[in-house]
Amino acid sequence: VQLQASGGGLVQAGGSLRLSCSASRRTFSNNGVGWFRQAPGKEREFVAGISWNGGSTLYGDSVKGRFTISRDNAKVYLQMNSLKPEDTAVYYCAAARGAYGSRSSSDFRSWGQGTLVTVSS
Repeated sequence: VQLQASGGGLVQAGGSLRLSCSASRRTFSNNGVGWFRQAPGKEREFVAGISWNGGSTLYGDSVKGRFTISRDNAKVYLQMNSLKPEDTAVYYCAAARGAYGSRSSSDFRSWGQGTLVTVSS
């Protein structure tokens, strides 16, 4: 499965963005999907994850209450509200090895190209 994240851009603090994750070649309908981010000079950070059927979600502590992960038959979305400058990073989506993901990047595969989110103060 090849994944592609899109929807990044430049936004002011307090604004919103919606990221999308889509798959080429094959679908990820049977897999959990996660969003991770990596800021310059920092380690990759778990942002949010969703199970194969959307029935279970997980969030990183820094985004809880501001970000919402969802999915339909074709894509996985990350709605980001109340954005802060510290949310600036390259955001990646990845398919879990199974139906559910976790907070650990080692449980995910098929990392796609990321999308850059820049939040100005």
